[in-house]
Amino acid sequence: MLRAVIFDFDGVITDTEALHLRAFNQVLAEHSVEITQKQYYDDYLGLTDLDCFKLLIRQGRLGLDCQAIGNLVNEKNRIFEELAKTEAVIIEGVDDFLQMLKQNDVAMAICSGALLPEIELILDQSRLRPFFSVIVSADQIQRGKPHPEGFLLALQKLNDTVISPQACPRPRSGAGIQTPISPSECIIIEDSPWGLQAAKAAGMHNIAVTNSYDADQLQLAERIVTRLDALSLNDLEELCA
Repeated sequence: MLRAVIFDFDGVITDTEALHLRAFNQVLAEHSVEITQKQYYDDYLGLTDLDCFKLLIRQGRLGLDCQAIGNLVNEKNRIFEELAKTEAVIIEGVDDFLQMLKQNDVAMAICSGALLPEIELILDQSRLRPFFSVIVSADQIQRGKPHPEGFLLALQKLNDTVISPQACPRPRSGAGIQTPISPSECIIIEDSPWGLQAAKAAGMHNIAVTNSYDADQLQLAERIVTRLDALSLNDLEELCA
């Protein structure tokens, strides 16, 4: 049974990967480092900001101590927020898909490698914040994708909502006591191989959208689509059957 959908954010809800790359490169320019678009999509997309800078250090590209990364993360976040205020857009088809889920009482959450202020800024600007009862961001977890920690935390938080006395949405199984959502009743929507690996490790179903990678790079997915509004409720329920 389908009871919840957990979304990645960048590359699934909003088309901001190019903005993240620009923000990274503005910060890294002071250290004579540049990430090309190909390098970003091959190695860094899907990582948290912290993990991205750590990887650059491990690769020998960034000559800093790991303790100095915090300042880089803060500066990158500041630059990204300035860019997002004027350039972030919601991906076509997302709004209709969210409306369909809401009308059918499917719980919705976000699990992203972005920071919470970045996510909430764009959701508030686009008036999509009310759709999501839970947001798990990079600053709430210790291990980013492909580790399943974020998805498991999002499901835990959804269950805290679902089984509370004021729970919303209501149980879709009919009358009776609300039971916790199981991983098999949850679908993850991702745009990267790292995210799909995390979804599988969490024991959840998954769908990939080809906003960031071609279909042949997303073969871990149970289903691949070019846009979310191509999916019907029956498509989702069949995945969880």
